[in-house]
Amino acid sequence: MMTGWLNRLRHARLSLARRILIGALAWSAMIVIGTVVATTTVYQAQSINLLDAELDSTLVTLARAIKPLEDGSGRIEDIPERLPSDPRYDTPLSGQYWVIIAVDQSGNFIDDIRPRSVWDGDLPLPDTLAKAALNDRGTLIRGDATGPAGEPLRLVVQAITIPNRETPILLTASVDKTQSNTGVNQLLTILVIAMLALAGGTLLAMAFGLQYALRPLQRIQADLTEIREGRTATLNTVYPAEVQPLTEELNKLLDHNRNVVSRARTHVGNLAHALKTPLAVLRNEAAGESQLDDVVRRQTETMRASVDTYLRRAQAAARAEALGVRTEVSEAIEALARMMNKLFAAEGKSIRTYVPPDLFVRTERQDLDEVLGNLIDNACKWAKARVDIRARHGEDGFIIIHVDDDGPGLSPEERELALKRGVRLDETAPGTGLGLSIVSDIAGMNAGGLSLSESPLGGLRATVKLRRA
Repeated sequence: MMTGWLNRLRHARLSLARRILIGALAWSAMIVIGTVVATTTVYQAQSINLLDAELDSTLVTLARAIKPLEDGSGRIEDIPERLPSDPRYDTPLSGQYWVIIAVDQSGNFIDDIRPRSVWDGDLPLPDTLAKAALNDRGTLIRGDATGPAGEPLRLVVQAITIPNRETPILLTASVDKTQSNTGVNQLLTILVIAMLALAGGTLLAMAFGLQYALRPLQRIQADLTEIREGRTATLNTVYPAEVQPLTEELNKLLDHNRNVVSRARTHVGNLAHALKTPLAVLRNEAAGESQLDDVVRRQTETMRASVDTYLRRAQAAARAEALGVRTEVSEAIEALARMMNKLFAAEGKSIRTYVPPDLFVRTERQDLDEVLGNLIDNACKWAKARVDIRARHGEDGFIIIHVDDDGPGLSPEERELALKRGVRLDETAPGTGLGLSIVSDIAGMNAGGLSLSESPLGGLRATVKLRRA
């Protein structure tokens, strides 16, 4: 089961070009094999037919050149002027043979007439072919045999009867197939080379053609990357007619995505106004000094903080799903650092930044300001005199931002508690205890995260990871 799943996974990841090329390769292999087999089979059959026609003609000539002896011995003799006149029959072991064989009532060979080409070697006639011919007189029996010199032969044998003779006579003619087999092998070699060259050239041309034909898809991929990283908003390149409908639908989807995010922001803003107004009324009505007024004020304040927190989370979640978001890190950090330097200058605290200009995150500026603002504000509250902000490229497509202070820091247990929602380690300090939780939520919605550790300055280091754009 696991093997089948892995096979399906590998198949699913196979590119379109590779699928087409694999299909073309399989089809080419079938064409090459089929063409080679069919052509060589037809050529070989045609060569055998030509050899058989020549051997049949030789048998006809042999049948006219026989006369029986009248001594009752069953022996035969030939009429020399009627024998085949091919000079190869006069050359020993030439590969061209014929034999006339007299057979008795029991099927034994009692006499034969042979040319010089057979010489004194074994008769090129297998017993199986001889018996088949004797059992089916007059029929041409064809087959293969081995010649006196060990060469492969094409052979035909026929059992005939002649007037004034009771027992049959076997006529056999054979020819060397070496030249025919060599021709078949040469044709096979030429065909294989030619068909492989043709198939290879076709596949190569198809590969280049596919690379050119699929180039618009690569352009779409590059354009979508530009949109995802915020460098452009739509697919505005002119594409081929087959791809243009796809790009138009993608642009419609991008527009729909932006509209959904815009409506979500509008609804969140409306909800914020709808909730904050009744809470403000309740707080103003509870302006007395009674215990009930105090409870109402504290609870409405908690409710307002919770509303602000969840509204910011809802806005961040909506923005996190938007495409084409791209924010420069150095610009946001420098702006916040300038503001915080002014706010905390009277306390003798300074914020220093160490941020290169080529860092971009896939987060909206508002969310990035929310994250950095909370971290820098916390660091400035607890720092003695110095806050350092550093940013760099991280691994796996992230931007790493460190906010360090030289304050008292936190123990490992306190760091774990500080990340929990609503926990305040110092009740005397202003705030709701939701800042770090909000930062963690926004970073998580953008596929990042927040961690706390010991700072090189001696205080606390807050490290946030955000997706690189």
